[in-house]
Amino acid sequence: MITRETIDRVFETARVEEVIGDFVQLKRSGTNYKGLSPFSKERTPSFMVSPVKQIWKDFSSGKGGNAVSFIMEHEQFSYPDAIRYLAKKYNIEIEETEVSDEQKIEAQEKEGLFIISEYAQSFFQQQLSHTDEGKAIGLSYFKERGFTPETIQKFHLGYSPEKRDAFASTAIRQGYQPDLIEKTGLIIGTDNGFIDRFRGRVMFPIHSLSGRVVGFGGRILQTDKKTAKYLNSPESEIYQKSKVLYGIFQAKQAIAKKDNCYLVEGYTDVIQLHQSGIENVVASSGTALTPDQIRLMNRLTKNVTVLFDGDAAGIRASLRGIDLILEEGMNVRVCTFPAGEDPDSFAKSRSYTELQDYLENQATDFIRFKASLLMDEAKQDPIKKAELIHDMVASIAKIADRIQREIYIQECSKIMDISEEVLRNTLAQMAQKELKEADKKFKENRKAGMEVVHAPEQIPHEKVDVLYHLERTIIEILLNSGSLIASFEDITLTPDEEGGFVEKAEWRDYPVHQRLFLSLQEDEIELANEGFRHIYQQLISMYQQEVPFSQDQFMAQLPQEYASIVSDILMEQEREPLHNWEMKQIPVKKKDDPEVVSQFVTETIVSFREYLLNKVIQELALELNQIDQISQSDLYTETFQTVMDYIKLNNLLMKKISRGRSHFY
Repeated sequence: MITRETIDRVFETARVEEVIGDFVQLKRSGTNYKGLSPFSKERTPSFMVSPVKQIWKDFSSGKGGNAVSFIMEHEQFSYPDAIRYLAKKYNIEIEETEVSDEQKIEAQEKEGLFIISEYAQSFFQQQLSHTDEGKAIGLSYFKERGFTPETIQKFHLGYSPEKRDAFASTAIRQGYQPDLIEKTGLIIGTDNGFIDRFRGRVMFPIHSLSGRVVGFGGRILQTDKKTAKYLNSPESEIYQKSKVLYGIFQAKQAIAKKDNCYLVEGYTDVIQLHQSGIENVVASSGTALTPDQIRLMNRLTKNVTVLFDGDAAGIRASLRGIDLILEEGMNVRVCTFPAGEDPDSFAKSRSYTELQDYLENQATDFIRFKASLLMDEAKQDPIKKAELIHDMVASIAKIADRIQREIYIQECSKIMDISEEVLRNTLAQMAQKELKEADKKFKENRKAGMEVVHAPEQIPHEKVDVLYHLERTIIEILLNSGSLIASFEDITLTPDEEGGFVEKAEWRDYPVHQRLFLSLQEDEIELANEGFRHIYQQLISMYQQEVPFSQDQFMAQLPQEYASIVSDILMEQEREPLHNWEMKQIPVKKKDDPEVVSQFVTETIVSFREYLLNKVIQELALELNQIDQISQSDLYTETFQTVMDYIKLNNLLMKKISRGRSHFY
């Protein structure tokens, strides 16, 4: 168990903009940062980070919180593992008590898969560097590829021995559960026990964006036509190959810094380019490019350069994947290498300067590249040329920016020797066809839905709109101004000479949190929303400890579901730019102005009371309608008088609001 002192140091040290910046490309927006949501598909940034408040809010998915909650959400870490991740990032020594064997066994299965995969990485590294077999076979192969010891260590390369159960037997002896090891895909169960999936292969660990080992790629070194040259881990709870890019962990900072991502095909391409100084490079690991992989790059940059070797057939087969990149709103360039060369061999035989100059000067805009490539294939064949036009227009249609589309139409018109009008008409026809198909699909889904889905019971408008808003406002006040001292009106009754009472208004200073607490206690009001109720209780408890209130410390102690609510409230005011009232010569009082806060608190409390009174009045009015005025005249009169008393009380509340406003304005 991690000590409280370690957790506090992590929260004090971690900067939310730095933590999230490892995963999402953030751009300055006033005092905040904005970026594309890592939790949903979007083209317009709605993900906001506040360095001042040390929180984040994703308005597209509704998620939010602090640095720890982001790691938990993004990487699906447990709370302790998120703390460990941040401690490692900021070089904070973790103090924790010894974890028992029983606790290891009880660990969640997903976390168990991560732990086993990380152990496997260490095992394969040890086999490569410290065994005769590993040095003679695995290390010799990597040295032949030109990889330095530093590069081998950087990518955690390893070797899996030829022995059928070398890893399986060792891992089981270390106490790892065989069925859990099998779920990682590292071993295979047979009638004769467990055997290693990757035996006799050099190993390439595959890391997530945060650096956790999720799977492996293994290359066999023997020539065997019956055995696959490369073998990847099977799909598991922690490894889905369509959502992973090889090298993304090692490349993420360089991608964000260079604002460009080089995309290659194989493991060794990535490693060799890194060793040559080009670190903003990832690989699709030989699989067809997927939308999830593209969105992974899109979090870090809008610019992708695809690197191809001289194989024309391979280039043609990859064009569909590049269309998907355009569909995500990214900018795509293409760079091809001379015949017989690939990124690995080209980088190995050039200096850093030569390699960098080549990648910069030879990279071509994808649309122009595709048009030229297909025109060479079509030559003078009119049928192929017609197919080419449709193919090119299909790519242009993926581009969301209208200005870019127009420029590409003009460029393609010149390259393909066809009028711009024909291209525009084809583009319009294609868009119309897609619109009809989408409309048809929508109507089919709607029809199917109407057959099985019943309309939900209508929720009264007031309950959703008014009560929720009022309770949310109370939380907002406590978060932003709870410690502030402000003047509030107290009404006292003093006896007069005639035996009655006279109202006397006095203005007294209270901490805002105390005024709110006393007012709600006086009316015996408990917040209806469960989340707000929990947050309110925690806030009041913290304020009553009479220590300086810190939003960071408060969020650190909240469960994620409540931290998300708090970040939502704190970030809501940052979502839209403020109206420029001062330029319109309309004075604006700041939210930390005690007079403004006092007025806001008073109006909120009175509005809350008004809401509850109106609810009681409505219930009594309904009860009144059900009473027989003749047979139940006494009950009717009593209920009617009660209604009138509540109405008078409501009117007094409105007067109090008016009196409060006149005090300030």
